[in-house]
Amino acid sequence: MNNETGIGTRGRLLAEAEFLVRTRGYSGFSYADLAKTVGISKASIHHHFPAKEDLGAALIDAYKERYDVALETIWEESTSGVARIAAYARLYLEGLRQDRGCLCGVMACERDILPQGLRVGIARFFEEHLIWLQSVLEAGVENGTIRRGIDHAAQAKLILSALEGMLMLGRLFGDKSGFDTAVDALSKTLR
Repeated sequence: MNNETGIGTRGRLLAEAEFLVRTRGYSGFSYADLAKTVGISKASIHHHFPAKEDLGAALIDAYKERYDVALETIWEESTSGVARIAAYARLYLEGLRQDRGCLCGVMACERDILPQGLRVGIARFFEEHLIWLQSVLEAGVENGTIRRGIDHAAQAKLILSALEGMLMLGRLFGDKSGFDTAVDALSKTLR
């Protein structure tokens, strides 16, 4: 489809807005910035996303859909709980390689300035990840790839927090080298 109309323009707006949020934050760009980056008028952006909150909601939905596919793929590719956690961690490492934060993680840092609808969408994104991680841990304990006796809910929060933190610190220090070491240490707590 033509990049100037319909899905092409909407897709370009979402891609550029995602880049801006993941590198600057939700409050770190305006429709004027996005219009300049994409090469269209602000009025054209308003045609697709009447308010910035609409754009933010669409970004969260698109990000969630990509993660849903990735999580399903990870689940299907291995039965090992540790291997699934390592594959999940590589999703964060890819963000670090691109020098981009997690879209929902970056937006969560701006919680107090976000509209309530975006807060709910971000919380839902992370709640679904925690549920998925708990399922990985439970299945891993059941098939013997993860040690018994761990609190699945607490461990899921630890994993998610550690990965979000490693991504943030890796970007801050411009250092990807410690990521694998940290993921390895995290994996050892599961064996």
